[in-house]
Amino acid sequence: MALTPSNPFPVGTSAPEFNLEDTVSGKRISLQEVKGENGTVVMFICNHCPYVIHVNHELVRLANQYSEKGIGFVAISSNDVDRYPQDAPELMELNAKENNYPFPYLYDETQDVAKSYDAACTPDFYLFDSNLKSMYHGQLDNSRPGNSIPVDGASLREAIERLLKDKNPITNQKVSIGCGIKWK
Repeated sequence: MALTPSNPFPVGTSAPEFNLEDTVSGKRISLQEVKGENGTVVMFICNHCPYVIHVNHELVRLANQYSEKGIGFVAISSNDVDRYPQDAPELMELNAKENNYPFPYLYDETQDVAKSYDAACTPDFYLFDSNLKSMYHGQLDNSRPGNSIPVDGASLREAIERLLKDKNPITNQKVSIGCGIKWK
């Protein structure tokens, strides 16, 4: 498993639109439908990545906590399922149910959405304000599998809190690190 850092995504960049199939409901869901009143978190994740598995419980906790404060959450998997069948849509549905995801888990079959966000790894986190302008792109927190640092979502949590309190974005945003997106 090679570590891959996230690519730059400057503060103020508009969120690229998408309209993808939700693997749980089977419905197509757009960015406008998941957009929160106060902000939106877009997460690129997958089923099999140990970095995602390591933080799944915190993703659920964050979404449950901040959806009540007007933050929308959505997860997208863009991996090539021919080479990585464990990330297939039917298994995404099972994973979403097993982890009690309180957010849609969308399948980016063409990988066009991942490319439009310049997503590089799983997990990869983006926070947008109420106008869908980028406020944060970086790590969830300092925890990684095997480093003994507790998963607490501190980096993303701070970014969301700053957004909710109308403060400036975090100036020193640490890149996310995880498994590279499995490109076709």
